[in-house]
Amino acid sequence: MRQIIGAFAALGFSALAIPAQAQTDAAAFYKGKNVTIIAGSASGGGVDLYARLIGRHMQKHIPGNPNIVVQNMPGAGSLAAAHHLYTVAPKDGTSIAAVPAPALFDPLMAGEDLAKYDPRKFNYMGNANADTLVCVVRKDAPVQSYKELFDKELVVGGSGPGSALWYYPTMEKYVLGVKFKMIAGYKGSNELSLALQRNEIQGVCGIFWSSARQQYPGLMTPNGDFKVIAQHDTRSIPALKAAGIPVTIDFAKTEQQKLALSAFLSQGSISRPFILPPGVATDRVALMRMSFNAVMKDPELIAEAQKSGLDIDSETGDDVQKQVDKIYGTPKDILEYLRKGATP
Repeated sequence: MRQIIGAFAALGFSALAIPAQAQTDAAAFYKGKNVTIIAGSASGGGVDLYARLIGRHMQKHIPGNPNIVVQNMPGAGSLAAAHHLYTVAPKDGTSIAAVPAPALFDPLMAGEDLAKYDPRKFNYMGNANADTLVCVVRKDAPVQSYKELFDKELVVGGSGPGSALWYYPTMEKYVLGVKFKMIAGYKGSNELSLALQRNEIQGVCGIFWSSARQQYPGLMTPNGDFKVIAQHDTRSIPALKAAGIPVTIDFAKTEQQKLALSAFLSQGSISRPFILPPGVATDRVALMRMSFNAVMKDPELIAEAQKSGLDIDSETGDDVQKQVDKIYGTPKDILEYLRKGATP
């Protein structure tokens, strides 16, 4: 417990924010238990890599030092994992999910009934990395710049509706009029990487920059086989800005296009959220949030992330919760416009 309190104090948190009795109770509750992190992707994908990285270091930051188990649950762009957490998983703080942003905003974009699945009710532990999504193409593809997409067709791959690899090119095709041709049905990012290498598809658009660097070594080098032609974002990250890679919102020509893309693309920064289900006790949510903040500052985790090429730019659970609420507050007319583009 002294280790936990010391970690919180180093981060500027007061251990007194959680009553001493609650901390003692938490230690007694978690001791000897399994905490499951449900990774909403196949093994080897970006979601899986971050889930396992954090899983390897989180045990020492939770009172009682529970066992941490990572379980893969791919399907429907991580919606299967998110729905499982929302409806089936225990509501006692022993189940966590790691899912990409589309799993949180699919019901909003699809205009679904939030009575059955309302991501605003999740308890957000935090965001491991405020990433950006990119569009990667083969260097022998007919399209070598995002500007050329207005005149030439690019065949891109995705897993299907609900995934970022489907949503981003589909939405930009609708809003901007770019010429993406979607080939869906791939199981995950590893299968898409193989498809791109075999020239079954010409590009993968809507992949996180941190994942793209892992899966396509030499991506930013002159002799590499692939290149980044755009960031699906409203702001440019330094490395890609320095390389002259444009952001897709800059291609908007009308005010409606700008407002729609701004609302849609703003979800991209919530790239590696870790969430608890609705119904977890308030004190336990606060404790798990502080445990997440502590593990994200853990020198051993940071060293491993750097060695593995994984970026760490974390945000607190409270900040993520506010971002989710803001996006769900998008004006109705903009939502109706976006929903037309999100229809399969």
